[in-house]
Amino acid sequence: MKNGVERLRALRYKLRMMGVPISGPSYVFGDNMSVIHNTQTPESTLKKKSNEICYHFLREASASGEILTGHIATDENVADLATKVITSLPKRAHLVDKVLHDIYDDHNKCKQDKRH
Repeated sequence: MKNGVERLRALRYKLRMMGVPISGPSYVFGDNMSVIHNTQTPESTLKKKSNEICYHFLREASASGEILTGHIATDENVADLATKVITSLPKRAHLVDKVLHDIYDDHNKCKQDKRH
């Protein structure tokens, strides 16, 4: 999650430098409840120094209102298609349908707008 937030911060910074107004926080979702809990709760203690550094970075971004973290169920996490090997055919089909459904709807909407 730390790498994603670093990239998100860099993107927000670049957009502001180009004059694009950024209002409100960016939403970061994860399927690991312990990670979500540790980023939102400053008083949670971590045993390893490397974890403390990563979580401090995330807590800082969360406390400043730059990001909001939230939980997404593992069955609904479409990022798993790019990051994990999914051997369950029904789960894979469900996630692919979620991604392609959005693309297909946008494509049809564009076609209908051009006709009118």
